[in-house]
Amino acid sequence: MNAMLTVMRRELAAYFYTPLAYVFIVIFLFMSGIFTFYLGQFFSRSQADLVAFFQFHPYLYLVLIPPVAMRLWAEERKTGTLELLMTLPITTGQAVVGKFLAAWLFTGVALALTFPIWITVSYLGNPDHGAIMAGYLGSLLMAGAYLAIGSCISVLTKSQVIAFVLSVVVSFLFIVSGLPIVLDFFGAWAPGWLTQAVASLSFLRHFEAIQTGVIELPDIVYFASMIGVWLYANTVLVEAKKAAG
Repeated sequence: MNAMLTVMRRELAAYFYTPLAYVFIVIFLFMSGIFTFYLGQFFSRSQADLVAFFQFHPYLYLVLIPPVAMRLWAEERKTGTLELLMTLPITTGQAVVGKFLAAWLFTGVALALTFPIWITVSYLGNPDHGAIMAGYLGSLLMAGAYLAIGSCISVLTKSQVIAFVLSVVVSFLFIVSGLPIVLDFFGAWAPGWLTQAVASLSFLRHFEAIQTGVIELPDIVYFASMIGVWLYANTVLVEAKKAAG
């Protein structure tokens, strides 16, 4: 546990040694405001809620989370510090989880800094605070799934740019798998169970209910499973890189 926390602290500090952290937070806060109050037509809807704020998160994370995750392992491989890290008295799993938790905590800080939007909505009306808290929980879980995907993919290459592009593509597939156009495509030729299986993989399907305040166990299990599966794959890939020398 101590070794994992050491890795987490090291990685978290590394974010703030570079402009990446500050650029990410500024862009995230700016885009959240634009999506909520402008594109989300908050004022014309005349409803005191954060539906407009949360409904854009899957797409916001699609372009903002991969830059956070792309450096986790690609940079280690590029600088040759991966081998050094693996010589430390720490298991591969602890290193993977420690790096992931650092990125997740960093993203959580950025998400928490959107609290002025919540305060603004509370000032203007009487929102359902339970639904908003559920939305934040769902958003954090979904961000974890994006990060787990990005972390796993960053092991595959020394190039952070390639890791970014691949992460966006894979994450995009987990978004569109729930869209009607994709389901109609599968529904035209595939058996019903396959269409349902494809739909069940979608971030959108599992996040939509949570962002409205409905927290159901299958949605929590889905995001937890996504994080677990991708981190396990991450660990297997790092072990393979170690074995390959």
